[in-house]
Amino acid sequence: MTRHYNFCAGPAALPTAVLERAQREMLDYQGRGLSVMEMSHRSDEYVAIAEKAEADLRSLLAVPDNYRVLFTQGGATQQFAAVPYNLLGQGGTANFVETGIWGKKAIQEARHLFGGAHVAASSVANGHTAVPSQEAILLSDDAAYLHVTPNETIGGLAYDYTPRGLRADGVEVPLVADLSSTILSGPLDVSDYGIIYAGAQKNIGPAGLVLVIVRDDLLDRARGDMPTLFSYRELAAAGSMINTPATYSWYLAGLVFEWLKDDIGGLAAMDAINARKSEKLYAAIDQSTLYSNPIAVANRSRMNVPFVLADERLDSDFLREADAAGLLNLKGHRSVGGMRASLYNAVPEAAVDALVAFMADFEQRRG
Repeated sequence: MTRHYNFCAGPAALPTAVLERAQREMLDYQGRGLSVMEMSHRSDEYVAIAEKAEADLRSLLAVPDNYRVLFTQGGATQQFAAVPYNLLGQGGTANFVETGIWGKKAIQEARHLFGGAHVAASSVANGHTAVPSQEAILLSDDAAYLHVTPNETIGGLAYDYTPRGLRADGVEVPLVADLSSTILSGPLDVSDYGIIYAGAQKNIGPAGLVLVIVRDDLLDRARGDMPTLFSYRELAAAGSMINTPATYSWYLAGLVFEWLKDDIGGLAAMDAINARKSEKLYAAIDQSTLYSNPIAVANRSRMNVPFVLADERLDSDFLREADAAGLLNLKGHRSVGGMRASLYNAVPEAAVDALVAFMADFEQRRG
């Protein structure tokens, strides 16, 4: 069996050690004679799996005691609806900073459901190549919260600071962040945020699971007309088990948390590895005459690195040859074209070394 290097933006690479352990436990979990996929989510065995996963996540992120951790479903896109449902029950307007496609989709959903949303700042004018400064974020007078996308997966645009939701009257509103593509890639101060949500299929585990971290005081701001499955309070009260959860994805996420703690040595160690990976790739791009990246250096994503070839007629050859070399899923998103290498936690440093070497060889031959 040959394992190639997978640069997909999601569903993304999973740690080999995690997959091997899951393989060993597939048919018989710890002598129980059945797979985790076959377990009742109410069984003592599965409840222990779920509780350990949450404990390990809390340890990794140093989640404060006044935050609930929810393991839910529907993808991060469902949270575009769940967040305003949970935070607009006392009135006010959802505020957003738009820095790319995913932030725009969150705005569109709020407008679709509630008739309005305020764009407090946007990077549209610079082509989504640099994030707005804190001073440029102008909230509406009735802002209920500020939603940001700290890392835009498609465009490769990332914040170099943590925004604050300050209204003109001095009131600071909760900060809500879609951290789907950066969570667990390095240390994070959870207390900076009112709500964090993240789709699992990048740095957490396989698709089918969504992580939500919500501060206790925000559990009582919900609208009364929302679906029960959207309610953070109801999910918290039920231990994320209002209905049958995505049990196997939750189990695999727990294995990933163990891998980060025990094999990697925590998020500071993961942060250092990710820094080296992205620095190598950006250096290869910047030193090239064939490849380029349009993002302001301060706002370059470490997780998602888009680049274009000077001659787009070479794109198909680049992708074909990369695939043959075992470098998979480098095609950029259909909305922007070019190439994109996603360097999530499970992408090893050796993968980046192989990609950089391939890029140099391709440029020498075809550039």
